[in-house]
Amino acid sequence: MINNQQLLRILVVEDDEDDFILISDYFKNISAWKFEINWIQRYSAAIDELCSNRYTLCFCDYRLGAKNGIDLIKDVVSKNTTTPIILLTGKGNYNIDIEATKAGAFDYLIKADLDEDKLERTIRYTLERIHNLQKIQESERRYRSIFEKSKDIVFIARRDTTLTTINYAVTDILDFAVEDCVGKKLTAFLKNPADMEDFFTKIRMDGEIDNFEMEFITATDEVKTCLISASIEIDSNNEHYLQGIIHDITDLKKAEKASLQAEKLAASGRFIRTLAHEVRNPLSNIKLAVENLLQKTVDEDDHFYLDIIHRNGQRINDLVTELLQSSRPADMNFEDISLHGLLNRVIASVQDKVVLRNIKLITHFDDDDCTIKADAPKLDMAILNILVNAIEAVADQTGLIEVATICQGKQAQLLIIDNGCGISKENKAKLFEPYFTSKRNGIGLGLATTLNILQSHNARIDVQSQEEKGTVFTILFGQ
Repeated sequence: MINNQQLLRILVVEDDEDDFILISDYFKNISAWKFEINWIQRYSAAIDELCSNRYTLCFCDYRLGAKNGIDLIKDVVSKNTTTPIILLTGKGNYNIDIEATKAGAFDYLIKADLDEDKLERTIRYTLERIHNLQKIQESERRYRSIFEKSKDIVFIARRDTTLTTINYAVTDILDFAVEDCVGKKLTAFLKNPADMEDFFTKIRMDGEIDNFEMEFITATDEVKTCLISASIEIDSNNEHYLQGIIHDITDLKKAEKASLQAEKLAASGRFIRTLAHEVRNPLSNIKLAVENLLQKTVDEDDHFYLDIIHRNGQRINDLVTELLQSSRPADMNFEDISLHGLLNRVIASVQDKVVLRNIKLITHFDDDDCTIKADAPKLDMAILNILVNAIEAVADQTGLIEVATICQGKQAQLLIIDNGCGISKENKAKLFEPYFTSKRNGIGLGLATTLNILQSHNARIDVQSQEEKGTVFTILFGQ
């Protein structure tokens, strides 16, 4: 509600003094507000006064010599002034009325028809309109701030998912500039564009969708797991459009995966220790009995078969020992070591295999060396297992393996990338389980041991793979 005692500062731009005196008399007869009136005759002086933003309202005559009131409105609007301007003219003219409205005039009054009532009503409507515009602008600023400062990607798109508006969070999450995204379809950023079909099926049914999981590809070809919530809306032209929010849950997914791996490893370790205990007890009795029989019997055939039992019993015992070592937390002797120095040692140890297979192994080490707390011999073994797997996964002649490091403060990131056969989704889920292997002669303890060692180093490992395209092992130290 308007305060009846408020002071209104009025600027009158009028080159005719008689007209100014007449308008001033009208103001004197209006009791709803207090007025402070200033009269300006010259066009340039009026521009300067309006740019000061000191006035509540401006009443401007249409005819101002060489220029007119519409020119004045256009000039002050171009200078981002906020004072509302009401245009005055001697005679009614529809075209001037339309032109004034387009230029930004708040109202249009004919001097011949002007009286106290019309002036009072114009002032009241203009103040109410100013108040409503201020509320709209405040709301727009508030929501614009939320839009621009949101850590999630906020977007508006046409029904075919062509992006029309997107906030700067897209740069933080997907490494794309805003201007590179506008005009592109949302499917252009998806790892699997076919996911959009399921998305649209659900959103067409309900008009909205919450937390639909999709995988996005960043500008650097990194895969990000995100949740997308969206709805179909209707604009002022009765056109449908899509608005939504994309929330990055990649780190959460990795943490859940690491937690699940740790739980599986712990459960596997408990099972293995129980199994080892139950197997070793009767195995020890068998071993003692066979050794006793070997000392007493003289028959060569009996010796032959007893020797088979003895050797295989020992083999079972060795397997149980290996299984226990792969599941038991390793005893670590931590010290500060150079990650680059460790990697050079591991790469040197596989160089013969690289040369014999005629494949390429290249390094992209960070300019700054990465110093980490580690048990060097055990970490050597863990990284060697991954590197050997990469060598065995690539093809002769065309195989390519890249070993890269990224050092950021106390964190070090190691990437081992190959262009090999890749890992299927089914095998990827079992990758670090003891005795799981896809190799013909493999035992399946290498990566289980690797995971155990890395967890003892408080390091996180992530695997991204596509069949027939290759695999990326990412290890993060210093979390």
